[in-house]
Amino acid sequence: MLFFSSSVLGFAQNPAAVADSIPDAAQDSIPEKEPLLLDEIRRHADGYMTIDKKENKLYMHDGAELYYQDFELKSGVIILDYNTNEVTAKPLKDSLGVLIQPPSFRQGGDEVFPDSIRFNFKTKKAIIWNSRSEQQGMNVKASATKKQNDSVYYMRNIKLTTAADVDDPEYYIRVRTGKFVPNKKMISGLSNLYIADVPTPVFLPFAYFPMTQNRATGFLFPTIGENFNRGYFLQNGGYYFVLNDNIDIATLGDYYTNGSYGFRLESNYNKRYKYRGNFSFRYENLINGERGLPGYGKSNIFNLRWSHSKDSKSNPNSRFAASVNLGTSSYFRESINQINTTNFLNNTLNSSISYSRTFPKYPAVNLSVSATHSQNTQSKSVNMTLPSLTANMERIYPFVKRNQIKKGVLDNINFQYSMRGDNRINTTDDIISSKGLFYGAKSGMKHNMPINTNFKIAKHFNFTVGGNYSEVWTNETYKKKDYDPILEALPVQDTLRGFDRFALYNFSASVNSTVYGVFNFKENKKVQSIRHTANANVSYSNQPSFAQYYDEYIIDANGTTRSYSRFQGGLFGTPGNRKSSAIGITLRNTFEAKVKDKDTTKTELKKIKLLNNLNFSTNYNITADSLRWSPVRMSTVLPLFDSKINVNVGATFDPYALDENKKRINTFSAAAGGPLFRMTSANINWGYSFSSKNGNKNKNDDQSGTIPGMNKNVGLDDLRLNNSDPEDEPEQNEEKSAYYINSLPWSLNLRHSLTYSNNFQEQTISNNSLMASGNVSLTPKWKITVSSGYDFKNKGITFTNLGINRDLDSWDMNISWTPFGYRQSWYFFIGVKSGMLRDLKYEKRREPDRKL
Repeated sequence: MLFFSSSVLGFAQNPAAVADSIPDAAQDSIPEKEPLLLDEIRRHADGYMTIDKKENKLYMHDGAELYYQDFELKSGVIILDYNTNEVTAKPLKDSLGVLIQPPSFRQGGDEVFPDSIRFNFKTKKAIIWNSRSEQQGMNVKASATKKQNDSVYYMRNIKLTTAADVDDPEYYIRVRTGKFVPNKKMISGLSNLYIADVPTPVFLPFAYFPMTQNRATGFLFPTIGENFNRGYFLQNGGYYFVLNDNIDIATLGDYYTNGSYGFRLESNYNKRYKYRGNFSFRYENLINGERGLPGYGKSNIFNLRWSHSKDSKSNPNSRFAASVNLGTSSYFRESINQINTTNFLNNTLNSSISYSRTFPKYPAVNLSVSATHSQNTQSKSVNMTLPSLTANMERIYPFVKRNQIKKGVLDNINFQYSMRGDNRINTTDDIISSKGLFYGAKSGMKHNMPINTNFKIAKHFNFTVGGNYSEVWTNETYKKKDYDPILEALPVQDTLRGFDRFALYNFSASVNSTVYGVFNFKENKKVQSIRHTANANVSYSNQPSFAQYYDEYIIDANGTTRSYSRFQGGLFGTPGNRKSSAIGITLRNTFEAKVKDKDTTKTELKKIKLLNNLNFSTNYNITADSLRWSPVRMSTVLPLFDSKINVNVGATFDPYALDENKKRINTFSAAAGGPLFRMTSANINWGYSFSSKNGNKNKNDDQSGTIPGMNKNVGLDDLRLNNSDPEDEPEQNEEKSAYYINSLPWSLNLRHSLTYSNNFQEQTISNNSLMASGNVSLTPKWKITVSSGYDFKNKGITFTNLGINRDLDSWDMNISWTPFGYRQSWYFFIGVKSGMLRDLKYEKRREPDRKL
């Protein structure tokens, strides 16, 4: 028997072979023996290796490694039999009789960790005992496995689980027998679910587990459940199509035993470096109550969503984007399959589809075509622009060369051109259903050409002087008819179809200047200096009367006349029949301070804002007969507590008094015995977020104060879609536990809004509400979220929701509860986190009362 520490075996013969002394010529006439091993075997052992020539076997002991072609084997003990081309691997016993160094078998991309293994080099077959492997997030353990070839395994007594510890999982699916194709599928016989090694009555006579690395066409298993109002149901069942590498389609359906049903079509597409997007259409036919009984009714609801974006690198001068969200106004209130609080509280659905192209040659022109949609789900009003065409030309300086420095009034003269054409529809859900989409549509086009120049005087005053010419085109005008004494009423106005236009022009000028003031204090003071920045702007605008576009008509039997414009009600306004001349005044202020830092080691002064954008604005109408001054609007932002809280304050002050009928009169408030300015409205808004991170005063603590994902704004109804691996961050478990010993991660968000109204001396609070939301993690795996508020005006609690989440390692459990209000409901879910077994779940919900 021979001993080796490390070696390499040759290709064609066994280790006992000896070189033949027959000449080469003679050897050519003797047929060569087929080699037993077709490739080089590389081996290594930390302990020792021996070759038994009598049995023709190689023994490797302690840290043994064997490599042959794409085959790799590591184990405590490896025995290679050259007679049968078989290798056997098993663990090593230590001095205490404990088995150590179990085998690790790898071939290609597949890796197995068994207790022992026999493998044949020639047939590629193997027998594996207590194998452990991982396939696409699924951990597989089988008591016995037969490897038929490189792509087929037959297994017995299998445990399938997504738990990290396959030897002691918190749950698993026990499969008696199964056929396993790596990276493709597993087909099994009788299977049932075990939780904590306790069998459950959940079983299947046979099962199919897809384990493909890529997307695959196939069935989508439905969710089975019960609804209090509609009976038993099947939800989200359907078929998934993979058309090619760039697009897929899912068709899903729901059915309820009371006759309600729904279907959905969903698609995702992506063309690398070109575009990407997704599409979704949902339709539901809902039946409420029982036929023949009070409260019975039917309703059809739908929702369409489309999102598309184009890669800017594909064509920098061309852009196409879409964001569509439209449907029946009651969809998010009545839909059974989804109860989404965020969508329910949002009363507006908006859509936009746009295509734009830039022609870069000077002067550059940007052309854009778009379609927009805005829908209020409460009032059911729908506003659409189908389509809108816009064109914009870049600014041109006619008296100076392009990119040349501009000096003086003449050089800065510039003009632009823009055009917009719209086809707008203002309608409702009911009108669209009964009279069509384009009923009542209005069309028009507006051309605009501003001309401006700017210059400085005395270095501190910036002047801007200019004018604007615009022209409106329309295909619809109106003609009023005189009073009809026979009917004793005004006849219906005539609508005239055909092209018509009107032109407008105006003149404007403005001057603005910025003044800085600094107030310094003594060096021993905490506040070293205060800086005041004031920006004043005075503007003047003048527009003549366009009375030529006005006519008169008789409105009563006395011959009273009234003027009107045939362009009234148009898309782009009506020309004015009065001269307009006004002065605008705006004053913007910012107050900042430099203070000494609390940290005495810092030499630089700390900058803080005392008042951010304290703004005042008003207008003076020169041509008005009375009430020439408009109310003064004030707004500012108060940064408090080192800018942790920003308080937005706004108010309106009217210089005029009211008469006994609460109407504005041409008398100043101060002259009538009142204050200089009368506050007519005010509003205050502020918000602040607290968290355990903010409240932790230990500067040496590097913990964030939150567990991963706790601050993500995800509704509890959407947590069931979380397919994250519970072992994504195992190295943080000890850090989390250590942190919870000292403090519980929490956060609290507060938002307050107050509005005061006093236009007619009513002195009322029209809105006063406080909104609060927060969460606390009692343990690393328990989290509670709460959102609520209080309406001080109506003396009631606003929408309230309580959520509880429990991380069950491989499972996730959450509860969402709205305890009161017309959205009173609850939702319970428990299921496996992994997307591989996303259908292994239980969920139950109580829907809001649709009648409310």
